[in-house]
Amino acid sequence: MGDDSIWDLLVVGGGTAGIVGARTAAMLGARTLLVERARMGGDCLWTGCVPSKTLLAAAHHVADARRSERVGIHFEVPRVDFAAVMTHVREVISRIEPDDSAETLMTQGVTVRTGEIRFESIDRVLLDGMDINARAILLATGASPAIPPIPGLAEAQFLTSDTVWDLTELPQNLVVLGGGSIGCELGQAFARLGSQVTIIEGLPRLLSREDEEAAALVTAALVEDGVTIVCGLKMTKVEAQGAAGVVVLEDNSRIDYDQLLVAVGRTPRTKGIGLDNAGVAVDKRGMVQVDGGLRTTNRRIWAAGDITGHPQFTHVAGVNGALAASNAVLGLRRGVEATVPRVTFTDPELAAVGEAAEGAAKVVTMSHEHVDRAIAEGRTDGFTRLVLDSKGVIVGATVVAPRAGEMLAELTLAVRKGLTTRDLASSTHAYPTFGDGPWKAAIDDTQTRLAQGLTAHATRFLGAIQRRRAERRRP
Repeated sequence: MGDDSIWDLLVVGGGTAGIVGARTAAMLGARTLLVERARMGGDCLWTGCVPSKTLLAAAHHVADARRSERVGIHFEVPRVDFAAVMTHVREVISRIEPDDSAETLMTQGVTVRTGEIRFESIDRVLLDGMDINARAILLATGASPAIPPIPGLAEAQFLTSDTVWDLTELPQNLVVLGGGSIGCELGQAFARLGSQVTIIEGLPRLLSREDEEAAALVTAALVEDGVTIVCGLKMTKVEAQGAAGVVVLEDNSRIDYDQLLVAVGRTPRTKGIGLDNAGVAVDKRGMVQVDGGLRTTNRRIWAAGDITGHPQFTHVAGVNGALAASNAVLGLRRGVEATVPRVTFTDPELAAVGEAAEGAAKVVTMSHEHVDRAIAEGRTDGFTRLVLDSKGVIVGATVVAPRAGEMLAELTLAVRKGLTTRDLASSTHAYPTFGDGPWKAAIDDTQTRLAQGLTAHATRFLGAIQRRRAERRRP
């Protein structure tokens, strides 16, 4: 028997994009139904942002204790109780979980159900075999860890960013396949907690999408923490015996492991729900094709989050979930936000926004050796880099520092609002903070432009005097 209710918006998926989209629609007065097939909260709560940053925090405590001798503080060698660390991770998840629960959403006007959604045709959708009537639909089914087709990998008992949280014992030898943000963050965390970690990246360097000098600083930090880095070699085979085994690289070198973590990206969850039947087009990667307002090729279906081709970040999922929901409910055509900050939460953090330095009109770099707070904390291993257009407008930025993610906030606003280095330099900053990095970089550029302007003015002034003198000498 079908459901006779007519919903203004059906949201498919209870992760960040779906939750924010459903809340937005309900707030706008729309009758909203959210359907989640498993548990509310999505990857961010259960396997992504929340557990990973909690694990990183624990690892930071170990690293701080080990390097405290540099400032005259002496501790015994830290003893890591890995089971207790993972218990703490689960406790943090439990503390945050109520914010994303079905009960909380229902108090905000959203109806929540558990079940499987399947599209039967362009205008027919089923929930566990029963018809659901909705004027508009928001797809927000998220993504899963990608598994590369490496011989022997399918037979290995490997870990992913979804399953690593099931560990109760610290791996002795952890091999991480993938040198992107997830691989670097988890690799550093496990190394600090006591694992022998090897990161394998087929490309020539780690964090290949980031500023090369910034990525090099993060790589150096990983090496200092004991991580072995192997770049430029692809994994050709896995020889596994249960959880343990050997990985074979294309130069025939072999690396033993007792746990293998695969972190090579994420694949959208778009299979098995009948998107073809609904007339929703996907690309060759399985990503739902959307226009600038997140509308799919079916005019009454929108999509947001990791199933689209937009950056796979929680903050992007949230913003785009709200955008798609408001467009769907109100009939708007608002476009997605182009200015997207990103942070790799290693230590130091690597944060970036906007355009890259390559091909820019001007690039200003301020070493944190000139930032007093960095000197005070013994953390001068970083820099702030501003990417500017010819008029001094800030069009991009990269920061490497212990709290680069927080430092990036004002630079993201600067890029989004088209602010200049003069705007940034003229804003009073609290002293001493790591925020002096962006501020001093802006001051440096402002002073340079002022000097160039004065020189040009003086040149024009002197030229005018010389021309007048020449005119007086003419007979």
